[in-house]
Amino acid sequence: MNTVLAERVLPSGQIVQIVRGDITAERVDAIVNAANQYLQHGGGVAWAISEKGGPAIQKESDAWIREHGLVPHSHPAWTSGGRLSAKYVIHAVGPVWGDGDEDRKLAEAVNGSLRVADELHCASLAMPAISTGIFGFPKERAAKVILEAIENHFQHHPSSLQTVRIVLFDQPSVEAFLKQWQSREARQA
Repeated sequence: MNTVLAERVLPSGQIVQIVRGDITAERVDAIVNAANQYLQHGGGVAWAISEKGGPAIQKESDAWIREHGLVPHSHPAWTSGGRLSAKYVIHAVGPVWGDGDEDRKLAEAVNGSLRVADELHCASLAMPAISTGIFGFPKERAAKVILEAIENHFQHHPSSLQTVRIVLFDQPSVEAFLKQWQSREARQA
């Protein structure tokens, strides 16, 4: 069962939550998949989403690649949620640590995911700690970039999104995000 560990209402009205649990179990309009640019869902979060969501997700991902080409950081792809509770899966491509300009690329992936969720008229979205698994992005640094990107996006863009849940599976990710969360709250107090 997923557990909300922290929650804050942004000045723009959106609720942002830090959640410990399984993103595939989220009952939201869309979930974000930490994808690769080819939309081949063979490992990590992508594998878990594809496995639980069924073959429709990979089939639709393959069709997306045929029609649109490789997925850039700033323009995530999207598919149905297949057998998931979520209606959509937004496939965000985060940066591989060491490729250069990683903070900007990660912020673009987060902003792109929020933009696509709005285009799909979603009220709720769950996202993982993009790029912190096999792509090697340091967890605490990713937490800072992701939280800042969410706040900045809503500060500058009207949105249909009401709730954004950052869903974290492992304890090191939970600790990194909560540390950044508390640091942001202290600065804003």
